[in-house]
Amino acid sequence: MNKNIAIMGCGWLGFPLAQSLIKEGYIIYGSTTSKDKLPALEKAGIVPFLISVSEERIDGPIAELLENVETLIINIPPKLRGSNAENYIQKMEHVHKAIKNSNVKKIVFVSSISVYGDGQGKITEVIPPKPTTESGRQLLASEKVFRDIPKVQTTIIRFGGLIGKDRHPITMLSGKKGLQNGNHPVNLIHLNDCMALIRSVLKKHWWGEVFNAVYPLHPTKEEYYRLIAKERGLKPPEYGQNSLSPGKLLDSQKLQSVKKFNFKTTILD
Repeated sequence: MNKNIAIMGCGWLGFPLAQSLIKEGYIIYGSTTSKDKLPALEKAGIVPFLISVSEERIDGPIAELLENVETLIINIPPKLRGSNAENYIQKMEHVHKAIKNSNVKKIVFVSSISVYGDGQGKITEVIPPKPTTESGRQLLASEKVFRDIPKVQTTIIRFGGLIGKDRHPITMLSGKKGLQNGNHPVNLIHLNDCMALIRSVLKKHWWGEVFNAVYPLHPTKEEYYRLIAKERGLKPPEYGQNSLSPGKLLDSQKLQSVKKFNFKTTILD
């Protein structure tokens, strides 16, 4: 197996992922959009590249990033909120073109459970996504962009809400009132499990797959965020009338039962 891997997007997930892969003997070529972050990447043992993908083009040495790798991890989240909303699909089309001109044979595309609609109920990977947000629609279309590249095997990982030591929704929800959908289940996953799953894809050759990656515990939002707020000494959020919609509950049984992947970091801490 070629131990050279490129990671587009060495941010909150990509940077510690790169560090963990380096410890396992991989050579990591990593990109960032910030010139200020290049020294940190280099210090961590990552071969650093300053690359920015826009709707118009890719700025930076993308061909050089992909030159010596057969495996690419695409970890570029869409920016579709606020006044600076972008066309994410166009950005991914530029990455697609660069891949077709490279030696890349395998792709991990980091996607999101936003490709599913909020009222789809219990969802496995065989249930067709019905996105209800612009972010979900563009992510789903971008998944197809990479799955349709000839002679390239792409695995799609649809992560739930990402949490970690320095990242948790409760920090924004604390003290808020009149929130909606308190009866909907949570669909979260810890950074540690995100990294462990990507490493498993690489080492166990889980290519050409689609995975729902969500910790298999789904209390309601109201129950969960009240508990976490209490644990952290924060003011709990207050929810209004329950929704008639069932929400969505992501089933990770394919990973657990078929692939024997173990989620190890609880969402309750």
